[in-house]
Amino acid sequence: MIYSKEVEHMCPVAKGANHGPAPIPQEGKWTQSKEIKDINGFTHGVGWCAPQQGACKLSLNVKNGVIEEALVETIGCSGMTHSAAMAAEILTGKTILEALNTDLVCDAINTAMRELFLQIVYGRTQSAFSENGLPVGAGLEDLGKGLRSQVGTMYSTKSKGVRYLEMAEGYVTHVGLDEDGTVIGYEFLHVGKMMDMIKAGTPADEAMKKATGSYGRFADAAKVIDPREE
Repeated sequence: MIYSKEVEHMCPVAKGANHGPAPIPQEGKWTQSKEIKDINGFTHGVGWCAPQQGACKLSLNVKNGVIEEALVETIGCSGMTHSAAMAAEILTGKTILEALNTDLVCDAINTAMRELFLQIVYGRTQSAFSENGLPVGAGLEDLGKGLRSQVGTMYSTKSKGVRYLEMAEGYVTHVGLDEDGTVIGYEFLHVGKMMDMIKAGTPADEAMKKATGSYGRFADAAKVIDPREE
């Protein structure tokens, strides 16, 4: 350490306040984190690119400061899917400080990493009060059966109204309307379940029928429309 002459000529004064960092909740314990290896937790959050034309939802499972699991989901820009593919490969095995200072290919993913870093180091994780945290693999639970992202896609115009295209349950095949033309329910196809059945040997037509469900008062609809054709 190099000191200036002014500092060298100063007399030492003992440090009185030395109570350490404020404890943060991590995996069911209150801990004082002084180094990156002291950080643990599972959390997710979002980031966006500079022109705000695309977004990323990033989920990380951090153990002893190292990213053990990463789930990267993107929306709004076709190129972001390829960025996500590279980022998912880059992230795991890095410390959260390394990841923060690594180019994750897409600005939205970089922003999401920055936001998650702040959540994690301040103890604002989903597993903050979960004893021993969440196991590696917890990120897949967000995807559900068939491991597909839950994306809501709706379209509407002033003259023709709303069209439901994709819901949490899956691909919307039909929308049910009442006598006044108001939406009262919809029919959906759970693509993940359908693909699992087809891979297991179920004929495609049968798998599609078994993976089809409805929500709301779809069965009582006075009129049923295909939101992509009508």
